[in-house]
Amino acid sequence: MGQAREVMDRLTDAVTTHPDLGTLGELYAEDAVAVTPDGGEIHGRDGIVEYWRQMTDAIPDGTYESVHAYEVGDTAIDEGFFTGRNTGPIQLPSGETIPATQKEIKIRGVDFATVRDGKIVEYRLYFDEMEFLGQLGLLPPS
Repeated sequence: MGQAREVMDRLTDAVTTHPDLGTLGELYAEDAVAVTPDGGEIHGRDGIVEYWRQMTDAIPDGTYESVHAYEVGDTAIDEGFFTGRNTGPIQLPSGETIPATQKEIKIRGVDFATVRDGKIVEYRLYFDEMEFLGQLGLLPPS
């Protein structure tokens, strides 16, 4: 196992099994960039940690089931399912919050973490945001 894989596994653990914002901050370079469907392009460690804080507040018991895990050079790639119950407020990009829905979610996603000198410098997360919102019951009836 290389450095990228080790860092990605620590990231997954810090978001799910043992939510830990301090560890998350240690995993990202100060000038890291993250791209997510719901957060857009996030610049800097503090902004990325805030993104994860909002996610772990909204779904504090989240778990991750790996389907595929790869490492290519300095990049780790994971595909799997994120599962949990929405028991905390959901923060919207506008700054407003939506109360917890108490709904279970299970979304498939893929993430990439490029690591240099033991820190994530670029992170990309892909998941179907409409599926996520639908499972939370936040979409209008079709």
